[in-house]
This record gives sequence, structure tokens and C-alpha cells, in this order.
Amino acid sequence: MARLSERLGDLRASPVRAMLAASQQPEMISFAGGLPDADSFSDLDIPAPPRHLLQYGPSEGEADLRAHMAGELRALGIDTEADRVLILSGSQQGIDLVAKLAIDRGTGLAVESPSYLAALQVFRFFGASFQVLDRTDPAAGWAASPPAVAYVTPTFQNPTGSCWTAAERAGLAAACAAHEVILFEDDPYRDLVYDPCDRRPVCAGADGSWIHQGSFSKTVAPGLRLGFLTASPDLFPHLLALKQAADLHTNRFAQWSVLQILQHPGRAQRMARVVSAYRRKRDLFAEALDRELGGLARWEVPVGGLFFWVRLPASVDVEALHRRALARGVLFTPGDHFLTAPDPSAGGAMRLNFSAAPPDRAAEGLAILGALIREG
Repeated sequence: MARLSERLGDLRASPVRAMLAASQQPEMISFAGGLPDADSFSDLDIPAPPRHLLQYGPSEGEADLRAHMAGELRALGIDTEADRVLILSGSQQGIDLVAKLAIDRGTGLAVESPSYLAALQVFRFFGASFQVLDRTDPAAGWAASPPAVAYVTPTFQNPTGSCWTAAERAGLAAACAAHEVILFEDDPYRDLVYDPCDRRPVCAGADGSWIHQGSFSKTVAPGLRLGFLTASPDLFPHLLALKQAADLHTNRFAQWSVLQILQHPGRAQRMARVVSAYRRKRDLFAEALDRELGGLARWEVPVGGLFFWVRLPASVDVEALHRRALARGVLFTPGDHFLTAPDPSAGGAMRLNFSAAPPDRAAEGLAILGALIREG
């Protein structure tokens, strides 16, 4: 038998990736992934990229794209320059790089619970010891045992869709600086905003060590697999070195394509159309939830992002519901996948994506879920 890394003991296949395979069945109604509406990028017209991009490129990313993103990040209040912007092969790579940067077996890591399941998958693989973060009192317990990193998605959190207040953002930034905790802010949904809320990055004006990352998957196209991060000066050189060791550089064609879209004179109008379409889908989804699951579950209408977090009574076996729904052609993500540890006392939940399925199909799927819950 081959001798393999002990880390493989902490490696688990992504449940969402497995469910995405099931979602490819033609008649499946999927609420499971974070898939953007395909119509949101169907009108993109990208010219052929220059031939010189066939050559190897810089590990940190194309200079023009980095300069553009530095300008956008500074406009959000983040202290950065082009030489501290790293273009990623999707924001998932950023999570992997940060884990390599700061996490050893047993290292303390503060996360919300529920939290983004793909981030939890990476952090578990590197042996993190999770500490649940209370955003109203983020430094609780830190005096005795501060974590190395605090990982948060404060704007339209995945999976709950919640948005932190200005006071909560300021409180976390201050707590991280005071306890020398690396602040890691994941911000892939900030442009998908449907109602007023505070979206100022936690890293804007932050002291100490920090990392802010974002993605083009939700606002351009996920198939391009492109994200970006910036970091405080003490961390950025290490992240760049880790990127060089991981893949040398990010796809140059994808970087050039994204830059054309970002610099297009009609970009703002296109994003306004995308946001308007998603707001309408969210509202129709909320109406269908009221109609089909009213009195059976609890949820809040998200002010942005792509998800509803639906809480179910403790009497509902969510895994059994998942199996029964799958047999009826409906797919969702059970809430336990987003927890740092099982919590039977909290009751069950499911994350429902509202962006991918057409509204009529979404309503059909919610009707099936409602019927299955009533059946018990």
C-alpha cells in the first residue's frame, strides 16, 4: 500500500460538487449550487485575445487587470496598490493559499457557523481547530486563546444571505487588530445587492494583518475561474510565493477577457440588468416560499446574494427529506454541510439557491418540498 499524506484523513469530497453532477439530469430542479443564471452572461461578446497571451505570464496576474482592480478596491476604501493585487484561479484558490499560509494541525480558526462549506472543506484538510465566531462579540474567548485567522463573508453571507451591520464590521476589524488575528474577508457577492445595506469591506481601514478577496464568477462568468485578492504588506509576499508554487500563473486568456468586460462602456448598464433580473427572481422565489412552505419553515428574504436559508422544525429529518426530494427530482443543500460541527439542538435547515432555476420550475420544486414536509 502506498504511503499517503496524513492530511488525507481530513479530506472529504465536496457535497456540492457531487450534487452538481446530479443537477445535470435534464428534469432535475436544482436549488443546490451557487450557480448564476446562465442568462446573466449569455450576452457577453468577448473578442479574440491577443496571441502573445499564449506565453507564460506573471504569477501575480496581468498588470492591466491588477491596476484596474486596485482602483476598484481603493474606491471601496481598501488601502492597496496594483503591486498588492493577486489574480487567482477562482476565489477557492485564495482560500487554499490562506490555509497554506496560516493553518497547521490544531491552529485556531474563527468562522461563522453556518459558514461557506467549501472553505470549511479546505480548512479541515489543513487541520484547523474551529472556533465559532459571534459577530456581535467577535473577540469572545480570544484573550485566552486567540485564533490565527478569522474567516468571514460579511456581505450576503453564504449560506444565510445575511449582511453585517457597520458596527459589527468595525467590531471585527478592531478585535482582529487588538488580538493580532489575521482578518480574512471573502466578498464574492457584494455587487448582487437588491435592497439597501452596509457593504463597506471590513478590511477598509483595518489595522494589522488582513486579506480581502473577491470573485468574477457571479458578476462575469464562473467558467472563466477567475478571482482576486489583496492583502496587507506583511502577508502579500508570502501569498504570492504560495501562488507561484501552486500553479505558476492564472489563465491569461481568462484575465484578458475579464478586463475587456470590466472596461466596457456598458458595464454599469449590464450589471444593473443582472441585478434587476436577480431581484425579480428573488421576489418570485419568496412568494413561492410563502405559498408552499408558509407555516412549515422560517426564513428571511435576503437583501443580496443568491441564497435563502430555510430553517426547518427539529422534527424534520433533513437528510431523509433530501433523499426523498432527490427521488422526486428536486435538489437542495442540507444545512449541516455548512456547520463546523453537528448541532442537533439547532434544528435542521436547507440552503436554497434562487438564481439558477427558472421561476416556474422553482415554484414547482418548492411545491414538491412543501408536500414532502407535510407528509412527514
